[in-house]
Amino acid sequence: MNGRLGVLSRPRPAAGEPAAQRSRRRERVLVARLDDAGDVLLAGPAVRAVREGAREVVMLAGPNGRAAAELLPGVDRVIEWRAPWIDGDPPPVDVDRVTELVQQLRGFGEALILTSFHQSALPLALLLRLAGVRRIAAISNDYPGSLLDVRHVVDESVDVPEAERMLTLARAAGFELPPGDDGRLAVRRPLPDIGRDLGQSLGVGGAADAGAYVVVHPGTSAPARTWPAERHRQAVRELVEDGHRVVVTGKERELTAFVAHGVAVDLGGRTTLGQLAAVIERAGVLVAGNTGPAHLAAAVGTPVVSLFAPVVPAARWAPYRVPTVLLGDQHAPCRLSRARSCPVAGHPCLSEVSSEQVVKAVRELMQ
Repeated sequence: MNGRLGVLSRPRPAAGEPAAQRSRRRERVLVARLDDAGDVLLAGPAVRAVREGAREVVMLAGPNGRAAAELLPGVDRVIEWRAPWIDGDPPPVDVDRVTELVQQLRGFGEALILTSFHQSALPLALLLRLAGVRRIAAISNDYPGSLLDVRHVVDESVDVPEAERMLTLARAAGFELPPGDDGRLAVRRPLPDIGRDLGQSLGVGGAADAGAYVVVHPGTSAPARTWPAERHRQAVRELVEDGHRVVVTGKERELTAFVAHGVAVDLGGRTTLGQLAAVIERAGVLVAGNTGPAHLAAAVGTPVVSLFAPVVPAARWAPYRVPTVLLGDQHAPCRLSRARSCPVAGHPCLSEVSSEQVVKAVRELMQ
């Protein structure tokens, strides 16, 4: 894995900390990932590596990632904070909120700041320093001065799966996955009970019902990553005609009702993230864009038909280590633009994907 990265780690020991003591470190460690649920789920392998070498792991997550953080094995507690330099709808910088966070961060001996290639770890590193954290690790190509003790420098021209990129930081900081851990995404077990109401809606009972339906999740956090609602609705109808039971999920009730259109089970607005994981685990296939539930499917081992807009590279963000059919023009003009709203008229990268292609991909994954 490291051979695919241009990596230069520059650990700087915390003042007065002998090497032998560092090697036996069992501190309370903070792990930060401040963006969305999918990003937090991809941090799972790095979190488990930290938990193997720490007596307690506390995760600092944003409001959109908190529920995912609570699902991660190895997380003992979650602190929620909305970062003005990370959040997609950023709040203003407020001295009282910043001061409150610094107070919450006091008492940690060590911290790992997990970020994407386009995010800076240094604002949070500064707050951690003000809180008295002794050892801070992050990926940073920018000069960090005295803000970082482990500066992990990565060649960002090489596309590496996000989960692996974060795991290399944990390793640079001295944390390794436990023996037998294969580094896949995972969620805390047992998953929440989907309950009598949801179970009756799905028409499932026990484990023997796994693979009994196809889940279609039409929503995403950014319009540029969204397959048109009309195409979702058409695909649902054709999947039903092809003999599949279909379940439509998501927070947006109007959207899920439109897509389900009376021929599929509509769970819009009816599941927590943990319950959604349980619903997806029982599915044969998930159909979704580049959004949190696609990574949730990877964490429970369900194959994915990925309607992937190339605004970010699929090599980094496609469902990780789970059978996947990737649909969408990965060479469209919007490629690598990181756009939230499509910059190209007609949204060709995804609008040209047909419902027939989705049905064919579902068949392929369910064989």
